Amino acid sequence: MNDLAIFAGNSNPVLAKKICDYLDVSLGKAKVKTFSDGEIQIEIDENVRLKDVFIVQSVCSPVNDNLVELLLMIDAFKRSSASRITAVMPYYGYARQDKKVAPRVPISAKLVADLLTVAGANRIITMDLHAVQIQGFFNIPVDNLFAAPVILNYIKNNFDDNLSIVSPDTGGTERARAFAKRMNAALAIIDKRRYAPNKAKAMAVIGDVDKKIAVILDDMVDTAGTLTEAAGAIIKNGAKEIHACCSHPVLSGPAIDRIAASALKSLVVTDTIPLSGKAVACDKIKVLSIANLVGEAIIRSHRGDSVTSLFV
Repeated sequence: MNDLAIFAGNSNPVLAKKICDYLDVSLGKAKVKTFSDGEIQIEIDENVRLKDVFIVQSVCSPVNDNLVELLLMIDAFKRSSASRITAVMPYYGYARQDKKVAPRVPISAKLVADLLTVAGANRIITMDLHAVQIQGFFNIPVDNLFAAPVILNYIKNNFDDNLSIVSPDTGGTERARAFAKRMNAALAIIDKRRYAPNKAKAMAVIGDVDKKIAVILDDMVDTAGTLTEAAGAIIKNGAKEIHACCSHPVLSGPAIDRIAASALKSLVVTDTIPLSGKAVACDKIKVLSIANLVGEAIIRSHRGDSVTSLFV
């Protein structure tokens, strides 16, 4: 694999190192710094001419800094004559802005796709896109992986058979149904009404949660308003205990305080986004690694093998 090179920005270096450990390769040498005026400086410290380059960078907080880092790294590799450049984005920032929800607003997820393509990315590897149709915003190949195998394995090993898989809103019903089918578990859906951005009110529970272990399943947890409202509604409907699983622990604003004060016994997340601040010390949060899954996608992409079996 002499022509394979993996580099990382500053957003998630721990995940990048785990991916390299799985692949038994060294992380590429690059300087990713910030000038005193806030501009980002990129300098690649090794030869990448004709190499297959993968850049591991989650577009998480600080979102704009991490996005610009990724764009500048792509441009640096393009100008260094890399044979192919793949942006490995475990978390795709701006994914929730995938359509016009009001007059005179941008479709930010599409703009990010254009920026990545114009910068010089030849392929995108990402995970659990908030809206799968974002793949159609690109004119280059996009591999949208799913954290489901990692989360399913955790649920099977840590909970008994008296389960109810809960979608916190109607948009996540398909995901929850797929999990419930594989676990031979009950299915429930929260009827949620959103009255402002990042503000939601859970209204009713549709399905069976009485005397069951309820597992709320979502793609991300941001301010945790939806999650904690759902937990409150579920406990009122007779659930024995409540847990939650998500791929992307955004955990902004009052999220940790809400989770700590909620009826949730645990929140299982993956390391697509590194924990910071209060989240690190929160004993309700359990982190699973998706490094092996992403590493497998990278090596299959590099070798030209099929990655279809990873899309489960």
